[in-house]
Amino acid sequence: MMLFSILLAVVILVNLWTIVNSWFLPSLSFRSEEEEPPKVSLLIPLRNEERNVEGLIQSLKKATYPNLEILLLDDHSEDRTFEKLEEEIHSDQRFTILRGKQLPEGWNGKVHACHQLSQAAQGDYYLFLDADARIAPDVIERTIATLKRKGASMISGFPNYPNDHFLGHMLVPLQHMIIHLHLPLLIANWTKKPMFTAACGIFIMIEKQAYVAIGGHESVKNSLVEDVHIAREVKKHGYKMVLANITSSVLSYMYHAPQETWEGFKKNTYTGLGRSKTLVFGLTAFYAFTFLLPFIYVFVAIFEQNWMYLLPYLLTVTFKLYIDARTGHPLWLSFLIPISISLLIGIMFASMNVHAKGKGYQWKGRSYE
Repeated sequence: MMLFSILLAVVILVNLWTIVNSWFLPSLSFRSEEEEPPKVSLLIPLRNEERNVEGLIQSLKKATYPNLEILLLDDHSEDRTFEKLEEEIHSDQRFTILRGKQLPEGWNGKVHACHQLSQAAQGDYYLFLDADARIAPDVIERTIATLKRKGASMISGFPNYPNDHFLGHMLVPLQHMIIHLHLPLLIANWTKKPMFTAACGIFIMIEKQAYVAIGGHESVKNSLVEDVHIAREVKKHGYKMVLANITSSVLSYMYHAPQETWEGFKKNTYTGLGRSKTLVFGLTAFYAFTFLLPFIYVFVAIFEQNWMYLLPYLLTVTFKLYIDARTGHPLWLSFLIPISISLLIGIMFASMNVHAKGKGYQWKGRSYE
């Protein structure tokens, strides 16, 4: 009974912490009219993104920001990405297509593509966007308004993730759960402490002055989690960075198949944990106790006909339900939280195992250490 009491207390605290913590994750501000809006360079790297080109370009064409250039870089795609870009853009003068240079040794492919885009950009602000993203027409206005309201030089956020397969539903939205549960958002958004930082490379807007000051993407050229490392560099150089809830304005078709989902998370997870075995085992113990043990008590409740034992599981459901409601994901996902957490634990160990064996992480035809 003592174990049950401790578990119940922990799950209640997790719910309360998540609700309070979420108060410090701001939504994007309402747009503000400016006499001379600053120029924004929207920068998008593409490698083997043929299936995303049509949706991406149609989304970007609806952007209402008046002072905008859109640069797209084809990073040695092996499919029809370049041809599809030309077909979809037609005569829209806001768009420019660039051909990527050869990947130098020691660089991450996406990081090098973003570096090239920044060198060609003419804007006062850079908005880095992934090819699988889709944006609301007024997202640039609202993002700049948020930056100015918060006195920040960089803003990022995790988008809404539509998924069309089970593994995607189980894993991809957990990014929001991890932020709400593990990142003290008051410290992250109100201080310049690099340790308390998160970012999502799918959507990053940064003031050119700050970007140049940190050395741009070249400062994180070999990183597999360059988004987080750029955010840390921004704070180290004395600039403010804000993480926002952008789910009502940005969505991302992140992975299209189960194998792609698994490989994508395997590439990033262990590196995102600082390649720390201690952290992997510590999180595994925490997740197993907080989210898997409550499901075991469901069977205890059935066996003993004591429905009080359902409480821990129902509280884990309300925890996930709250986050999914805030981020626009299907609410039925919350009832499957034991499966999501089991898969998350599995991907942590799979990602760690690649590094332990001295193998490279495979992604889009390239290998990364």
